Amino acid sequence: MAKSPNNKSYELIVGIPSYNEADTIGFVVHQVDRGLQKYFSSLRTIIINVDNYSEDDTKKIFLSTKTNNPKEYITTPKNVRGKGTNLYNLFKFALNQGENLKGVIVVDADLKSISPEWIRYLGEPLFKGFDYTLPYYSRHQFDGTITNHICYPLIYGLLNQNIRQPIGGEFALSARLIRHLLAQEWEETTYQYGIDVFMTLQAIFGRFKLCEAGLGSKIHKASAPKLGPMFTQVVTTLFDQLLMREPAWLPMPAKPPQPLRRFGQKKLCPPQELKIDIRDLKEKLRSEYYPRRDLLKKYLHDYTATTIEIMFEEDNYHVNILLWTQIIYQLLYYYHNTSPEERKEIVEALKPLYFARSVTFNYQTWRYNVNYAEEAILEQAKAFASQKPYLMGLHLNGVMEKILH
Repeated sequence: MAKSPNNKSYELIVGIPSYNEADTIGFVVHQVDRGLQKYFSSLRTIIINVDNYSEDDTKKIFLSTKTNNPKEYITTPKNVRGKGTNLYNLFKFALNQGENLKGVIVVDADLKSISPEWIRYLGEPLFKGFDYTLPYYSRHQFDGTITNHICYPLIYGLLNQNIRQPIGGEFALSARLIRHLLAQEWEETTYQYGIDVFMTLQAIFGRFKLCEAGLGSKIHKASAPKLGPMFTQVVTTLFDQLLMREPAWLPMPAKPPQPLRRFGQKKLCPPQELKIDIRDLKEKLRSEYYPRRDLLKKYLHDYTATTIEIMFEEDNYHVNILLWTQIIYQLLYYYHNTSPEERKEIVEALKPLYFARSVTFNYQTWRYNVNYAEEAILEQAKAFASQKPYLMGLHLNGVMEKILH
C-alpha cells in the first residue's frame, strides 16, 4: 500500500478509472495534478489509476506522466472488466487510509476539456458538509441520451430529485458515503456501467447531502445512443434499485423538486458539436425492434403496442413525451412483477423504443441551440412527474386483478 511522506495516510484521492485510454489519460493526469497543487496543496493527496488491465499503453503513460503528487496504478485481473469494479478497488484503497480521509474525486480518463478548476469545483464541497458532488455540464443534446431520456426523468418524476447528470462520470464522494456504498449489496451490473446510477440512488435513499458542480462543456469521446452493454447495465441497475425501495417512493406525491446547490461555474459555455447519422440510427432501431415485437406486445398495453407497430411499419417515429412516459411506466411495472429472466427480456425490449424516442427528440431539437434542448429535457422530466399517478394506477389495477382472481 502506497503511503505519503511521514508514513501518514492520504486525505484526498483522485481516481481515474480507465480501459484502453492511452491517448487521453496523460492529459487528464496533468490537469488533475495541477488542480491538486493549486487548490489542495495543504492536504496529503494522491492520484490513482484504477484500470481494467488495459491492453494499450494506459499504464505506461499514466506512470510516466510527470506529477508533483504521488501516483499509484491498480488493475483488475486480465479478464475482469467493468467501471464499477474499478471504483470498488478505488473505494477499498480509500477506506484503507483510515480516519484522515476527507474524500475521493473521480474523473473519466477520456476527458479533453478537464482543467485544474474541475478538481477544485468537485472537491471543495466535501469540505463544506456535502457528501456527494455531481457534475453539471454543458452537453450536446445528442450526447448522454440514456441520461436525458431515462435516468434523469425517472429520478425527477419518481424521487422528486432534480439531478441533471446522475450518471455523468465526474463526481466527488465523502468518506461517509464511500463506507455506505461498500456496505451495500453490489449486483453484477453494479460492477459494470451501472455503478454511476447505483451511487446516485444510494446517496438519495441514504439521505446524504448532495450538490452539483458547474464544470462547463464536457468534451470527450461522445457517442450517439448506444445499444450495447452500457444501456443494459445502466437500465437494469436503475430499475432494480428503484424497485428495491418502491414502498418508500411510490406513495410519495410528485412535486417540483428543489434544485441542488451548485458550486463552480454558474454560466456554462456552449457544448461540443456533435453529428449523428439518422439513417443509421433508424436501421439499428428497426433491427432491434422486429426480433422483440412479440415481447413488446406481451408487456405493453394494446394501444401502446399498436401505436408503436404503426410507427415501425411506416418508418416514421414520433414517440412523444406522453407515449414515452407510458412506455417506461408500463415496462417498469411489469419488470417488478416478473422473473429474473423476463426482466432481462424487458430491458432488451426497451432498447429499440429508447432509440425511437431519441430519434423523435433529435428531429425536434436538431435545429435549435442547447438551451432549447435543455428546456425540452426538463419538460420531459416534468411529464414523468405528472404521470406518476399512472404508474400508481397500474399497481392498483394489479392488486385488484389478484383479488378478483
